[in-house]
Amino acid sequence: MIRHRWLIALAAIATVFIFVAADHADARAGRGGSMGSRGGSTFSAPRATPTAPNTAAPIQRSATQPNAATTGAAGQAARPGLLGGGLFGGGMLGGLAAGFIGAGLFGMLFGHGFMGGMGGFASILGLVFQIVLVVIVARLAFAWWQRRNASSLAMQSAGPTPGAASGPSAQAFGGLGSMFGGGSPATPANEPVTLDKADYDAFEQLLADVQAAYSAEDLAALRGKATPEMVSYFAEELADNASQGVINRVTDVKLLQGDLSEAWRENGHDYATVAMRFALTDTTVERASGRTVDGGQPGEVTELWTFMRSRGGAWLLSAIQQG
Repeated sequence: MIRHRWLIALAAIATVFIFVAADHADARAGRGGSMGSRGGSTFSAPRATPTAPNTAAPIQRSATQPNAATTGAAGQAARPGLLGGGLFGGGMLGGLAAGFIGAGLFGMLFGHGFMGGMGGFASILGLVFQIVLVVIVARLAFAWWQRRNASSLAMQSAGPTPGAASGPSAQAFGGLGSMFGGGSPATPANEPVTLDKADYDAFEQLLADVQAAYSAEDLAALRGKATPEMVSYFAEELADNASQGVINRVTDVKLLQGDLSEAWRENGHDYATVAMRFALTDTTVERASGRTVDGGQPGEVTELWTFMRSRGGAWLLSAIQQG
C-alpha cells in the first residue's frame, strides 16, 4: 500500500512539472517570446484574423510603459491578477491552488492521505475562501465600472470610432494575388490608415530580410529593418547564443498566408499589425564545428508582426507576438 502511495504521488508530481513546462514552452529558437511596441495598443490584443484566429500572446517585453492611455479592460489581460495565466491560473487564486495541491502531495508522500498534509490549514479554509469570494466580487464590480466609464468616454469623444478601414486597404489583401488573404482590417481608436499593394509587399519582404539578417547575426542589417527596441532584443538573443557557442539559422522562409489585423496612425506614426503563417527551417548549430544540435526540420510558424513607419518613411518591424 505504501509503495502504491509513493507511485501515485510521484506520478502526480511529474504531471504537474509536465504541465508547467508546457505552459512556458511558447517561444521557439531565436524568438524571446512576444516583444516590442505597438504604440498606444501595445497592451491591447490585436484583432483575430483567419490566419491567427486565436488570441495573440500578450507583449511580455516592451519599452512602452503601461499607463491610463494604453491599459484598460484589454490591457489588463496582459498582466497577472486574481485569475491570471499559468497552470493554476496565477495570481492570488493560483498561489492558493498551488499551495493546496503541494500540501496534498506531501500528505500522500508521508502516508497521511491527500488532505493530511494540510494539518492546521483546514481550520482556516472557510475564512480563506470567504476572502477569495470577496476579492472576486470586488474585481468584477471594478471591471464593470471601468467598462461603463470607457463606454461613456467613447460616446463623448470626437475622435474616430474603431471599425473597418475603408478604401483600398479594406480589399488589398484579397486583391494581391499572393499569400495574403482577405478580410476587413480593423483599426483601433485612432486615425485610419490606407494601405496598398506596395505596403503588403514590404511586409512580406521584411519577413524574409529580418530572418536572413538574424541568421547571419548582422546587427547592421537589422538596424535598417527593425526599430532600435527590436534590434536590442535581437542583440540580446544573439549574445546568449554566442555565450552558449551556438548559432541560430532560420532558412527557407516562405510566406504561406497573411491577414491584416489592424492599421492605424497615432502621434505622426503609422502602425500595421499583420498575422503571418510562414514556412521555415529553424536550426541551431554548434558555432565551432557547424554540427546541428537542435532543429533542422522544416516547419511552420504563425506570428503577428507589427510594423511602424514615420510619415513618408519606410516600414520597420516594431513588435512580434506569438499567434
